[in-house]
Amino acid sequence: MFQASLLDDTDGSGPRPLSSARRTRLAHGAWTDVLPGWLPGADALFERLLTSVPWRAERRHMYDRVVDVPRLLAFYAEGDELPDPALDDAKAALDDHYADELGEPFRTAGLCLYRDGRDSVAWHGDRIGRGATHDTMVAILSVGTPRSLLLRPRGGGRTIRHELGHGDLIVMGGSCQRTWEHAIPKTTRTAGPRISVQFRPRGVR
Repeated sequence: MFQASLLDDTDGSGPRPLSSARRTRLAHGAWTDVLPGWLPGADALFERLLTSVPWRAERRHMYDRVVDVPRLLAFYAEGDELPDPALDDAKAALDDHYADELGEPFRTAGLCLYRDGRDSVAWHGDRIGRGATHDTMVAILSVGTPRSLLLRPRGGGRTIRHELGHGDLIVMGGSCQRTWEHAIPKTTRTAGPRISVQFRPRGVR
């Protein structure tokens, strides 16, 4: 069961200033910005998204068989109306802060619902489209129960762990999608549901 954070702010104010995000320089020209509790009212947003988003299950080919994707998904393409005004505010704040560095706005929003500790996403980079050849950014807003997001260099190396939930933000930039991988591992610990919202520029998946 999802438990709201005692620190969650439900006064309806917008995102915190992104100037306070902590940037970490990684190898190979990659970097991350992390800002815990970036979005006030995040737990209320989680409840709204849980019920208003048209979540869908997917099946994918894995080697010689078709398997269930271990999470529920939704995708909002460029021009689609986002499912909650708080996500419009979040995207506007990201666009305003990163416009000069990214050189373009964020265009799409992909949502994942991790229902419990059995839901996960394997090691990967967002390398479909321009992310395979160009520096870019992917901004991930997490609401709901915190889960571990892991980062490691492609080909293996020291793993970096972030516990993300309750309105936390991580932005992966530079060469991160090409030279690093990220994952949400399964866990045997009791884990409540979490929703991640991935804002991406045009042509990055």
